[in-house]
Amino acid sequence: MHLAFPQFTFVAATRTCWSPETYHVYYNAERDKVANVWGLLHELGHAVLGHRTYDTDMDLLQKEVAAWDKATTIAKRFNVSVDENYAQDCLETYRCWLYKRSTCPACGAHGIQNQRQLYCCLNCKARWSVSTSRFCRPYRGKFAANKTMKSQDSSWLFIENAT
Repeated sequence: MHLAFPQFTFVAATRTCWSPETYHVYYNAERDKVANVWGLLHELGHAVLGHRTYDTDMDLLQKEVAAWDKATTIAKRFNVSVDENYAQDCLETYRCWLYKRSTCPACGAHGIQNQRQLYCCLNCKARWSVSTSRFCRPYRGKFAANKTMKSQDSSWLFIENAT
């Protein structure tokens, strides 16, 4: 693969990911798992597409879809096929993550993201912040307007009522 994509360095690791800072594509080297090949192709898709960061949660989801599409294209060059169900299962984790993050902690409706870490409910006008981590679980904690709440755990989401 490194011959076809010499601009990237492929590094065996315990998990697959793309590092835009170093141009390294990390992959799980367990050869007996075909899903590891699909993961490598997916991360290579991010690399080829030049994905560096994302602005909103929806932007991240769109980049994940694009990386799987590119992985399918790259796979054809190597006479490999990416299992569509596997790709959709991976994308489903992002869709669930987005669904949870966009759910208003005050009323349960869904809000819109108007800043990188801030959502606003279209129903009750509550606002809540979300963690920048795509890997954290979406815990929610409410706080009253004009009060602050701090947490050592950056995965907490906080809301402020729009009153």
